[in-house]
Amino acid sequence: MLTPLFIQNSINIKAPVAQVWNALTNPEETKKYMFGCETVSDWQPGSSLLWKGSYEGKEMIFVKGNIVSIKPGISLVYTVFDPNSTMEDIPENYLTVTYDLSEENAETILLVSQGDYSSVADGERRYAESYNGGQGWNPILLEIKKILEAK
Repeated sequence: MLTPLFIQNSINIKAPVAQVWNALTNPEETKKYMFGCETVSDWQPGSSLLWKGSYEGKEMIFVKGNIVSIKPGISLVYTVFDPNSTMEDIPENYLTVTYDLSEENAETILLVSQGDYSSVADGERRYAESYNGGQGWNPILLEIKKILEAK
């Protein structure tokens, strides 16, 4: 049995949970921190979730997946897959991303988990790329924090 392989990062943001939730699910907000990509979904369990953006003047889908579960303001779980990769587009090659939000001392704590890399095709390479020398989700989380705390 393989050891589970997850990336986990968290950050405290001086903003209400509702604002953080909006930043995670509003396409106009996601474009600000997710490399110009906007989310496209109706945010219902089982629905698709696309990360769309532009590359060299051409509209593209950079990441696709499905909403697994959603509890507004509390948690969001979705799957992800790079449709531009050479991997087979089958459920076994999708990773799961989980956002958990909680509030403490007038701050929102956002915990992000992504994996399990040990159970997908080319998992070690995908993990190394996403882990990014220990950074993982930190650059994105820091950008979300910067945007929300500037409001």
